[in-house]
Amino acid sequence: MYKLNIMRKKNSTNFLNEIDLVENCGMFYTLSVIGGRWKVGILASLMDNETLRYSEIKAKLKNITERMLIKQLKELQNDGLIIRTDYKEVPPRVEYSISEKGKSLESVLVTLRHWGKKNRNE
Repeated sequence: MYKLNIMRKKNSTNFLNEIDLVENCGMFYTLSVIGGRWKVGILASLMDNETLRYSEIKAKLKNITERMLIKQLKELQNDGLIIRTDYKEVPPRVEYSISEKGKSLESVLVTLRHWGKKNRNE
């Protein structure tokens, strides 16, 4: 489920407009879930690999900070797009994989990639 920005006043026009858009506009909801600098990269990495550990995702996204990677992974997990598996071992082992809901975004992401390649240099 999409999380609204809790820093806003709950009766502000921006907050109320955002609630309306999330509830009534599929495109806005989709963009709110995959929006952000790193989420598409995380999803693409997991679509290309069955599972990845945190350090493997971090290596694929060379300039992401630890804090941002943790934040983006939590948001993707809360939105049901990825699955976090904690093996409760010593040393700790956590793996991330794409969920069925996340896999359903593949055609959307491929279309976005094609559009970007076609229109980047215009």
